[in-house]
Amino acid sequence: MGDVVENVEVEISVVLGRTEMSIRDLLQIGRGAVIDLDTGHEEECWIYANGKPIARGAVVMVGEKVGVSITRMIDNHSE
Repeated sequence: MGDVVENVEVEISVVLGRTEMSIRDLLQIGRGAVIDLDTGHEEECWIYANGKPIARGAVVMVGEKVGVSITRMIDNHSE
């Protein structure tokens, strides 16, 4: 059974912050544009698996790559 579960693909996404903007402003975005988010640079980000929140984390640099260090797991079983 473990082999079957280990081969299931899961989409992982990380949300650093959110913002709202008009379609007019969205259409003006180009290469090099900076979008202000509703979170500060030291706040935790959300980590999702298949659209469900599973953890909070901190953005880290590993060499030249960007990663996320998990700081807190979310208990989804309490719903």
